[in-house]
Amino acid sequence: MTCIKLVIPEIPPSNNRFMGRGSKGYQAFVYQEEKTKWEWLVRAAIKNKPKEPIEKAVVNITYYFPDKRRRDPDNYSGKFLLDGLTRAGMIKDDSFSNINLVLTGKVDGSNPRTEICIE
Repeated sequence: MTCIKLVIPEIPPSNNRFMGRGSKGYQAFVYQEEKTKWEWLVRAAIKNKPKEPIEKAVVNITYYFPDKRRRDPDNYSGKFLLDGLTRAGMIKDDSFSNINLVLTGKVDGSNPRTEICIE
């Protein structure tokens, strides 16, 4: 399988930053602002966009964290990334019927980043 690889020189915030903190007011504003930022980061990382959105795909997301601190995969679900891929027209839909999602966490203290491989 061919992999369309995107590299983003940042790591999205943990879901814990937003979970259980209310959906109104300032926190909702911060969430939407962060979501928009990640949509643009995904768009900026796209070098070869397919003519049509990919209908069915395996999306591998690898987070390269700056340190070995314990992190839970469910706090890095890929929400902002998958939404960005959908909005950018890379994938048709980010539902279970269209996407198989694989999350991996590694450490690279000198180059923290997020890599996305769409197969």
